[in-house]
Amino acid sequence: MTESAQGLQGHGRRIRRVAAIDIGTNSTHLLVAAVDPSLRTFSVELAEKSTTRLGERDPDSGHLTDGAMTRALETLRRFRELASSHQVEQIVTAATSAVREAPNGRDFLQQIKDELDLDVDLVSGPEEARLIYLGVLSGMPFGDRPHLLLDIGGGSTELILADGRDARALTSTRVGAVRLQRDFVKDDPIPAQRRAFLQAFIQGSLEPAVDKVRRRIKPGETPVMVATSGTAMAIGALAANEEERPPLKLHGYRISRQRLDRVVEKLVSMTPEQRRALAPINDRRAEIIVPGALILQTTMQMLAVDEMVLSERALREGLIVDWMLRHGLLEDRFSFQSSIRQRTVIHQVQRFAVNQLRAERVASHALSLYDSTGGQLHQDGGAGRDLLWAAAMLHTCGQHINLSAYHKHSWYLIRHGELLGYSEAEHLMVAAIARYHRRSLPKKRHEAWQALQSRANRTTVSEMALLLRLAAALDRRPEPVVASIRADVSGRVLSLELVPERLNQNISLEQWSLESCEPVLREVTGLTLNVMVRQ
Repeated sequence: MTESAQGLQGHGRRIRRVAAIDIGTNSTHLLVAAVDPSLRTFSVELAEKSTTRLGERDPDSGHLTDGAMTRALETLRRFRELASSHQVEQIVTAATSAVREAPNGRDFLQQIKDELDLDVDLVSGPEEARLIYLGVLSGMPFGDRPHLLLDIGGGSTELILADGRDARALTSTRVGAVRLQRDFVKDDPIPAQRRAFLQAFIQGSLEPAVDKVRRRIKPGETPVMVATSGTAMAIGALAANEEERPPLKLHGYRISRQRLDRVVEKLVSMTPEQRRALAPINDRRAEIIVPGALILQTTMQMLAVDEMVLSERALREGLIVDWMLRHGLLEDRFSFQSSIRQRTVIHQVQRFAVNQLRAERVASHALSLYDSTGGQLHQDGGAGRDLLWAAAMLHTCGQHINLSAYHKHSWYLIRHGELLGYSEAEHLMVAAIARYHRRSLPKKRHEAWQALQSRANRTTVSEMALLLRLAAALDRRPEPVVASIRADVSGRVLSLELVPERLNQNISLEQWSLESCEPVLREVTGLTLNVMVRQ
């Protein structure tokens, strides 16, 4: 059992486990999810992948080969045992284009049922697109903007136009990395003339899907493009390796079209052996990444998109969301969108056994200070408020490692934990706000400070950390004694009025704690501090 699951169970919650298996054209994937019915969310406990190459079908008949089916059966047997060891209540299994198109595909599914007692759903192209949409939706906030979701598989490419309320267009095109490699790539590196032909073929194949999507983009809208799949992740890893400080996670990582073009040109010019030598690429990916990269590049060109965002969530996570919907654990699929950030933070609060009631009190005081001191203690335009809340909820998570230096451990745990819905830059900022809510101010040598990506981000962290420092100073006892805090800046003085929970309540401890923040306040803002207690 993972630490995450133990933490959740330790809070008396009934966790339900479910597994999803995706039988794809190139690979078969297993995902084991711990579903929290009360939070209406899930976390991934186990992810496994095996390269089964079902797409290497008989060139004459199109049948799945005996070798491919044997590989897949062995993988499925192992995955079933793994899922059972996690005590899942159900294994949801889906097969996509390779099995869908093979004349003996349904016979193979019957063989899986007979030998392994696994029921496999043979999903259609549009259904595959719908599941990908659900998966991406579960891990990325769409806000008010429409999103173009692109999933490049081995045998098909799904292009979806969706927003936070609905999927406007679900398309699936029979063009994929394995299919193109098998049908078109005879020489590698690809000669220039062959590459031009391949790009023209990709463009012609994708045109109906792109036209359908374009027609449903409303005037004035600028969609966000999200890419998911092994191809996109491998290209993302190559692009990230060019960074001075590569991101820890590729989920939410942004790649410009110019950078993509550079990576694609590099890959196209290399031999398979040279591509295998690249760290993020395994042997099989080295064979099929060029056709996949050309699909990605061509799609961006056709849609006139300048940037793409990577999503690690796709069809497998969509199977989990769909299971939750069918079992009444979600009112509708959009409940994921309403509070992705809040749910992922609360999940981490529970995982690290943070006292949630105390964290909520600190967060409430921090947001109150934020709202009443805009233009005075901070110049934030609104984006920092959500980061401040997240940092306030998690600022004590490092206490179970070491009490005296817990702010440093909180930074590490937040930095390396999963915060869905936050970009890499925002994730770093949340961790740094928690890091600097106590003890010393940021120093250039600090890893937490060096990791921040811009001067503007550092300013936000400094301002939000000061607010959190003041709010956390009121968290001195297990029970609440300060009902609210009122702030006013007049001249060069910050006046803070504490309102006790009860009349004549002694809150001298909290008053002293706040007053101890004055040296930091003066150094950061030049203000002096006046703390009053309402009698």
